[in-house]
Amino acid sequence: MRTNPRCTALSRQPLLRMAITTVILVVLVACGTAPVPKTAPEKAHLPLLRGWFEGQEVLYVTTDVSDADVARAKHANYAPLLANALPDSQVSTPSGTRHLGATDRVYGTTNFDQASVFASAPRPVGPANTYTAYSPLWQLVQVTWVDTTQARTLRSEEEVLDAQDKGQVTLQVTRVVLNCPIIHRGRQDALQGVSVDGRTP
Repeated sequence: MRTNPRCTALSRQPLLRMAITTVILVVLVACGTAPVPKTAPEKAHLPLLRGWFEGQEVLYVTTDVSDADVARAKHANYAPLLANALPDSQVSTPSGTRHLGATDRVYGTTNFDQASVFASAPRPVGPANTYTAYSPLWQLVQVTWVDTTQARTLRSEEEVLDAQDKGQVTLQVTRVVLNCPIIHRGRQDALQGVSVDGRTP
């Protein structure tokens, strides 16, 4: 039985094209010009903490603390160099010594169970933030109720300072610095990719 040479050549063309395509893809990947197939991104699950800013709930994570005891209590990295971010840190420049600071205040209550109160927060959360006073580095201010029977939840820095003015609380500014980025602001906004129990704003 004779084989038609023309039919044989045609039947080999798809195989030839496939082989050539494979070789081209291998060369492109090796040269870095072809996209490498993407795999699912790895995710880290961190404990979220709830706080207050201007009467609204915020969510944040604590990763690093400048004080060893506080770091242990918060299950965070002990990072003593964070204390250099305090406003009284100094740096020498050609024009003299300058005071630097990269912290804002966070208020933590010592004798009443409530969430921390932040003095600032990103607006909105993410790269479009326009609230330049926000910093993820916080100088801890301890809030102590003079009479615990008067204790109540304070939800903003203004409420904390008002309680101080009325003699209801005392404030102690510490040298403890915490790295606590705010990553979620309830229904308002959140960092891209951040969800709480599978929910986004």
